[in-house]
Amino acid sequence: MAELPAVPLTLEGAFVLHQMFRIRRPAWRALDDSRRQRISESAAHLLASFEERRAPDGRPAQSAAYSMIGHKCDLLLLHFRESLEDLHSAELSLAREELSEYLEPVHSYLSVVELGLYDSTIKTYGSLCEQSIQPHSQQWNAAIAEVLDRQAAAMKPRLYPEIPSAKYLCFYPMDRKRGEEKNWYQAPMSDRQRMMHDHGMIGRRYADSVRQVITGSIGFDDWEWGVDLFADDPLVFKKLIYEMRFDEVSAVYALFGAFYVGLRAAASELPRLLNAEL
Repeated sequence: MAELPAVPLTLEGAFVLHQMFRIRRPAWRALDDSRRQRISESAAHLLASFEERRAPDGRPAQSAAYSMIGHKCDLLLLHFRESLEDLHSAELSLAREELSEYLEPVHSYLSVVELGLYDSTIKTYGSLCEQSIQPHSQQWNAAIAEVLDRQAAAMKPRLYPEIPSAKYLCFYPMDRKRGEEKNWYQAPMSDRQRMMHDHGMIGRRYADSVRQVITGSIGFDDWEWGVDLFADDPLVFKKLIYEMRFDEVSAVYALFGAFYVGLRAAASELPRLLNAEL
């Protein structure tokens, strides 16, 4: 038998775009009240249609706005869509709004909802090996496709999730180390599976207080994964992430980017957000 693949199976779902903006407040405040109202109401109407949007097959494909805390940005728009084309369409729709003249893009992040299947990967690869099926052969690829189709059907709600209505959002990107001393991608599959299992067990203990959406961004953006945490109590972000720092997969192999924390703002609240009245 050829050497088994090192790459774990994954499932991909909704495409995701985070848009971070700074409000050009001096220019915005210089407008007369009626023009500010007209511009903000037009943008709020578009955002309201995005909040309730669904894909043609009924899957959630929404957007949400967040009033951000700190200097990194003032407004974060989060979009979940069924394709990259639909993400780009949402982006262009916002760009056509007159409001875009008063929003300075400061960052964005492109990714896709990803579910890692380490447990299923080891089980499937082992079963195919026992049947003397060669990796990457036609029979191997057909068996893998069948497993992925079955898993995707069972996990559809997680692959195409509703954007949680929780009050707070915490978003950050992350990598796995690829250094000379510690390289996640050279660790044996069984070790990675064990570490990810232990890592996931920590998250499960917080399932009642925080909703987590993991997105893959390899080939799409500068980091490898994006993490969105949604909760009604912001302290859970600190507690969960702190506890995970002691876990082997984070303590040894993880690198983290900038953290963005904000409060959910309904479309109807957009005019107040723009006027710094929230």
